[in-house]
Amino acid sequence: MTTLQRTRLEKAAADCGFDLSPQWEDDALRMRSNQFPETVLVRSLSDDEFEVLASNPVLLPREATKDKALTVFGWKSLYGVLDAANACARTLPNRVAQQFKTMTAELPKTTEAERLVVQRVGQNLFREALLEFWGGRCCVTGLAVPALLRASHIRPWAKCESDEQRLDVFNGLLLCPNLDAMFDDGWITFQDDGGMVMSQALNEHAQKALGIALPLCAQGMRPEHAPYLAFHRSNVFRAAT
Repeated sequence: MTTLQRTRLEKAAADCGFDLSPQWEDDALRMRSNQFPETVLVRSLSDDEFEVLASNPVLLPREATKDKALTVFGWKSLYGVLDAANACARTLPNRVAQQFKTMTAELPKTTEAERLVVQRVGQNLFREALLEFWGGRCCVTGLAVPALLRASHIRPWAKCESDEQRLDVFNGLLLCPNLDAMFDDGWITFQDDGGMVMSQALNEHAQKALGIALPLCAQGMRPEHAPYLAFHRSNVFRAAT
């Protein structure tokens, strides 16, 4: 590996939010952050081909595993993988839930109004986490106007069994307003691979009026989304006419 390649990898670590000094391990660079314990190891195979391993595979696209490196082609793609890994590490469910508990520990929770204030804190944290996780884009349409995007719970807030479930980044989709409304009310759902399924209760005219034409797919689904999606399909989705 050339000195230039080493310098570019170190710059990529800093640019993508890994704010601790990276560590060289032979010909691979371990990227670290003081915001989370997970690390990402990057090895340059050529000028524009890389192997990427994460200490927790959930930080990388679903084809990566703990023992199998993800092959990335091109610096732009590498930056995308590193940005997504950093965002995922900062929004893992236990971290969001812990932040929520810290922020609400001293808030009163006796009256309904007080409980709504606490709930609003959690919903704001959840929205911020989803904006990070999905890169500020609707996971189906790619709409990148944050003010228009909605943080959609897959398993509804009221149906969750704990704050950890409510604030689990994998219990959420970032959706544009029309898809959010339809998903929340069960008119659409998603398969584990992200494929959208539409209720038979929506006839062809309704689909055209809504501007929705299948096939559509949510990008970036992970195995950790699957239990929540199964709940939505069984308990929220209006499957039949």
